[in-house]
Amino acid sequence: MKTIEDPDIVALFKNRLERELIETDRLIDESREYRAPVELDQQSVGRLSRMDAMQQQAMAQDINRRRQRRKIAIDRALNRIRDGEFGYCAGCGEPIAVRRLEIDPTFEACVRCAP
Repeated sequence: MKTIEDPDIVALFKNRLERELIETDRLIDESREYRAPVELDQQSVGRLSRMDAMQQQAMAQDINRRRQRRKIAIDRALNRIRDGEFGYCAGCGEPIAVRRLEIDPTFEACVRCAP
């Protein structure tokens, strides 16, 4: 039976989190140009094109905010691994079920304490 006390299990989660962090950073960097301010030069771009560009920019900014929040959650989980606190509920201190962490290793609470 898998338990969070097993160092091999924690190592698997650490590896998964590190890979996701690299991918998240890559996506944040790639989307930088889509979040740039939209040019408002009426001579080169029509009104509808500008509105479409502004809408795309707003969506890209929202996606970036979600990626930034995910990056913070991943960093926090990696810090918990480093500090030996990974897999333990921040609320009650009991181990978080490995199956729950398999869904999302950034979870900080067990099912009972989860908001």
